[in-house]
Amino acid sequence: MHPKEQITQDLKAAMKAGDTQKRGVLRLMLAAFKQAEVDRQKELSAEDALAILMTEAKKRREAIEEMEKAGREELAAQERYELSVIEAYLPQQMSREEIEQLVREVIAEVGATTPKDMGRVMKAIMPRVKGKADGKLVNGIVRELLR
Repeated sequence: MHPKEQITQDLKAAMKAGDTQKRGVLRLMLAAFKQAEVDRQKELSAEDALAILMTEAKKRREAIEEMEKAGREELAAQERYELSVIEAYLPQQMSREEIEQLVREVIAEVGATTPKDMGRVMKAIMPRVKGKADGKLVNGIVRELLR
């Protein structure tokens, strides 16, 4: 099922249940989809919708980090909740161990040996983990393994 359809169904369920917090998050996601459709002047594909969800999740992760630094725990908690709702519509995320294993395989494939080869490794690995791993985490693991 297209993520947009799933979110619409879940929005209706949240409205019936009176879950105002979840309703708000789902409306934000639908608004992001609508904005992208208006900008592109075409219907979103499932892949486009997943890309938007990944972007929204990344925004929440960054906001959580900033809120915690600023000591605004109540706002960070709200962002964590929004992130948990968004992640429910994303594919299962890879564990750190799975990413490390894949990075080791790609390093061997491209023959990378120094940190200068990082670009080649990232170019080869990112299409394989698209939607399943955070790019920042992958980048950090590649950096560690190429030291």
